[in-house]
Amino acid sequence: MEDMPHPVRATVASLARRAGVAASTVSRALRDDPRISPEVRARIAALAAEAGYTPNALARTLVSGRSGLIGLVLGPMDNPFYAEMMQQIVSQAAARGWRLLLLHAGDGPMEEATAAALLQYRVDGCLITSAGLSSRAASVCAENRVPLVMVNRVAREHGSAVSCDNLAAGETLAELLMQAGHRRLAVITGNPGTSTGLERTEGFVRRVLAAGLPAPLLLPGGASHAAGYAAGQSMAALPAGERPDAVMGVSDILAMGAMDALRGAGLSVPGDVSVVGIDGIAAAGRVPYRLTTVAQPLEAMIARGLDMLLARIGGAQVPDEVVLLRGSLIRRASARLVAPGQG
Repeated sequence: MEDMPHPVRATVASLARRAGVAASTVSRALRDDPRISPEVRARIAALAAEAGYTPNALARTLVSGRSGLIGLVLGPMDNPFYAEMMQQIVSQAAARGWRLLLLHAGDGPMEEATAAALLQYRVDGCLITSAGLSSRAASVCAENRVPLVMVNRVAREHGSAVSCDNLAAGETLAELLMQAGHRRLAVITGNPGTSTGLERTEGFVRRVLAAGLPAPLLLPGGASHAAGYAAGQSMAALPAGERPDAVMGVSDILAMGAMDALRGAGLSVPGDVSVVGIDGIAAAGRVPYRLTTVAQPLEAMIARGLDMLLARIGGAQVPDEVVLLRGSLIRRASARLVAPGQG
């Protein structure tokens, strides 16, 4: 059997020959340039549709200087929060006509090859959601004038950021638990050096100390269910008189792991230990967790972050900024709480 001939891809030049106009006229018509008459634009659009023409992204990049690509650096994917964040970023970026280039996902240092991809693919800007990678990526972006916005992180050096108000989230949960009569409090911390975890812990501890209670027990955690489970096991092993009667995980996934460990050790949640978290991931609202949490305003954070990035990609001399958005308290069954209005 003879090989079928490959169809010839339509180009601006081939459309120009068919239309009997210059290639520059075709390019302008396809961009709805008002300098081209409506009749000519309509005729060229019809020819393009008939020929199955699609723009050549590389050629467009060479002409405009923009790729339409946004680099994305994600945090550890064993935390469902990052999967939900990626879904929001993909959806909102596509609605703006951008496409994402996933540069890195997970823990660990950013490799040189990954940093080089920021430049090789000529990304128009970069979104970073991982604190552990922020310094390296920020320096690469700064050196090459690539606009950078951090989401769910606070910028350390170059770049702007949009984040949940993590200090306020920690304070809100501490106050909520103390109003319900909890006095032996604990925090399952995040990865060292992570701005979100540090700020959530600081807000919680600060509010507890301001109320005159002993400093909360700090249990080492991380960013995974397994880390939360290990922290829960450590709590369960304490004598009943020393065991915290309430604990905050600095992320929902840590709190969920702790709940599983406590129940596995025969303890009741919330009967023996109240458990709360921060993030508002979908799984935290389901049985068996029904987790009380402060939900991050994820949709609004992504929208604001993309707005900030767009302003900088447009070439405007916009100073770096940090934007904090308030989270929303969601009361569920994982904690013994005072009914609203009775505290």
